[in-house]
Amino acid sequence: MSGRGRLALCAFAATLMAAGALLPLVDQVTWIVQAGFLLAVQSGVGALARRVPLARPLTVAVQALVTLLMLTLLFAREEALIGLLPGPDAFLRLGELLTSGGADVSRYATPAPATDGIRLMLVGGVLLIGLAVDALAVTYRSAAPAGLPLLALYSVAAGLSGGGANRLWFLSAATGYLLLLLAEGRDRLSQWGRVFGGAPRAAGRSAGGFEAGGGTAQAPVRTGRRIGAVALGVALAAPATLGGGLLGGAGNGAGGGAGGGGTIDAVNPVVTLQDTLNQPEEREWLKYKTNAQDNGDMYLRIMALDQFDGGAWKFSVRPVTGIPEELPRPDGLGAGVGSTEVRTNISAAGSYKQGWLPMPYPATKLNIEGRWRFDPARRTVIGDGGQTTSGVQYSVTSLQVNPTREDLAAAPKAPAALLREYTQVPDSLPADVRATAARVTKGAANDYERAVKLQDWFAVDGGFSYSTQVESGGGVQGISRFLKAKEGFCVHFSFSMAAMARTLGIPARVAVGFTPGSPVAGGAMSVSNRDAHAWPELYFEGAGWTRFEPTPTRGTAPDYARAEAPSGAPTGAAQPDTSASAEAPVAPSQSSTCSRQEKALDECGAAAPRDVVSAVEQGPSLWTILQWVLAGICVLLVPLVPMLLRLRVRTRRLNSDAHVRGKKAAAGGGGAAADGQLAEDGGTWAPAGADGYALEEASARTLAAWHEISDSAWDHGIPPDESQTPRKAAARIVRLGRLEGAPADSVHRVAQAVEQVLYAPEPRPGAGLAEDARRVRAGLSAQASRGTRLRALLLPPSSVRVVWALSARWNATTDRLAAARDRAVAQVAGQLRRFSRQRGQG
Repeated sequence: MSGRGRLALCAFAATLMAAGALLPLVDQVTWIVQAGFLLAVQSGVGALARRVPLARPLTVAVQALVTLLMLTLLFAREEALIGLLPGPDAFLRLGELLTSGGADVSRYATPAPATDGIRLMLVGGVLLIGLAVDALAVTYRSAAPAGLPLLALYSVAAGLSGGGANRLWFLSAATGYLLLLLAEGRDRLSQWGRVFGGAPRAAGRSAGGFEAGGGTAQAPVRTGRRIGAVALGVALAAPATLGGGLLGGAGNGAGGGAGGGGTIDAVNPVVTLQDTLNQPEEREWLKYKTNAQDNGDMYLRIMALDQFDGGAWKFSVRPVTGIPEELPRPDGLGAGVGSTEVRTNISAAGSYKQGWLPMPYPATKLNIEGRWRFDPARRTVIGDGGQTTSGVQYSVTSLQVNPTREDLAAAPKAPAALLREYTQVPDSLPADVRATAARVTKGAANDYERAVKLQDWFAVDGGFSYSTQVESGGGVQGISRFLKAKEGFCVHFSFSMAAMARTLGIPARVAVGFTPGSPVAGGAMSVSNRDAHAWPELYFEGAGWTRFEPTPTRGTAPDYARAEAPSGAPTGAAQPDTSASAEAPVAPSQSSTCSRQEKALDECGAAAPRDVVSAVEQGPSLWTILQWVLAGICVLLVPLVPMLLRLRVRTRRLNSDAHVRGKKAAAGGGGAAADGQLAEDGGTWAPAGADGYALEEASARTLAAWHEISDSAWDHGIPPDESQTPRKAAARIVRLGRLEGAPADSVHRVAQAVEQVLYAPEPRPGAGLAEDARRVRAGLSAQASRGTRLRALLLPPSSVRVVWALSARWNATTDRLAAARDRAVAQVAGQLRRFSRQRGQG
């Protein structure tokens, strides 16, 4: 393998080894296979471009172009021309994926789901780094600066993992970089020629100079390896000694979650809810129809905040998955607790753009179109790849859980793991919060009674008032301030009750969503921004997570949390009713109160909810199949381009009789007496009376046969030497190609014909030169190895002449255009001068 080929292979390996640091960030590893394949194609294109050879900037440009085509084929083929060529729509799609990928990076905790946006950022980032490494280390022969993009790749991985990048990944990236440096050092050393070793090392005595060929590594290489090993050891040991650095430890950042990805932890629901409730205008965001007998319990839940760190209630790191056909049974819900199955059809307004899906809790089945993912722990559905609720319509099957007071009072203790997680409170929680919780629930016999006492104290007995104009804040200081001022809105009530319940040993979290809304025409319910709400959820074994309502004047307390619970609650799952309230028109209709301006801004209310069924699987359309076929043809033809170009050139050179006849017909129109009749003589065209056009064409055919022999030798590993005469070049081809017999005679015969047409006073072109060229090519192929024959067929080096010819034509065209422009400018300038002189004379 050549030195540059070895460098290209090491650059590929170094990039891929550094990209391994990104693997812990995503819950799927298939993206690294895609990145590795595309990176190999990118490196191969660079190797071919350097073999041509192309100019260095042009080599990098070709690699970048191929990289763009591959990314288009992988991520935006539906918007691309024939599935491969990027157009405006394809660039727009790639931009959208990058935007959604950035949003997903901030939304999900590591390991995040491999959404299309995240995959584009990963694969595209690796290819970009790979292009930089290949350009620096191989194209420009400077491997040391290539460590900067590799370091950037590892630094991104370490930063996104919260500083918890595994030392194994650093070792992998550093090893790849050292291999690249060693390959470059070996390449530079080989440019000085063969390195001779000194005498073999005797026992107890050092050898002078380099080691012998049969001994250990050469001294410069051996020294480089030692330096690399020491540097790598220092890089690994220093951070551990200093207790920090880029490698970091496990940390306690967001990356500590398990499973297949987390959800948002950067949203401040306090500010969001307060801003929503304080909007000056009321806007309809959702509309739904349900077959539930009582709409008072139809809270539409969006999210659950399950971690209280003292500064705020927020999301913990949880895995997310695809939406299953049947959602799993709710945690803690036993068979002995009554529940009713209800069906709800929901429609969202175009102006309601949220990354979470409002649903009744607990949902058991969801029919929706779009890209959504499911959080099993909190039973929430999250948009994926920029998916929002804007204008979506969906159907939800859910349970209305109806525990009795007795069920909750007799609930056994929660599982230890759940109890430990959901009763955690920060050490900074003021003592008055704990004391107030103990005082309010004094005399309660069980956790259920404590929960009801807390709820009633906030909603009725404690003297609290509802107001959205107070200072927001959900941390420990905000809770303490709220308990003293006794004025706030839903987040204050829910946050405070959940925190106080945790101090009493009751598992608690906070849910955010909407109250049931208001009835409208057609049996539907309308939910507006004024219905945004937050409420605490407390866990009771057998009933699961149960809703409480501590906020006065907002929502309704569930039956089991009231002073007296109604009897005769349903005990089994009921089938959805087919009443008129559950039926909905198929065609959506906008509200009649929607103004033309609101329609233009897509700010109208939600359409009438309709039943959403699972989409029927349909086969690809004819246009899609055609695109795939065309894309496949392009993918197959691109590697064959050098072979096809070479075949075309060979055909034109060796089948020149038709070409000559075409030239004759075009020039003479069948023969003219003035120019003499052209006659065929021994396979060549000779003039009848005077040399001219026919002799020129015969000479061109002779040179074409010689060029074909020269290029055939080049394809079989004998590069042309333009400094030699035809006779010496023929002898060189015969010697290096190991030609004997007829092929060798054909080379010399064509060389003599070339000398005749170039140097003889009366040129006499030979006959049968095309057959000679074919015979020489067959002889070269017979003497070459199988690999050389395959390369001569698929990747002939001489095909670069087509590129050179196109470049020469381009330069000639630009020169002609420049000359024409200069002449035009000169003519205009001359006319202006003449016009000026005429005006002066006048």
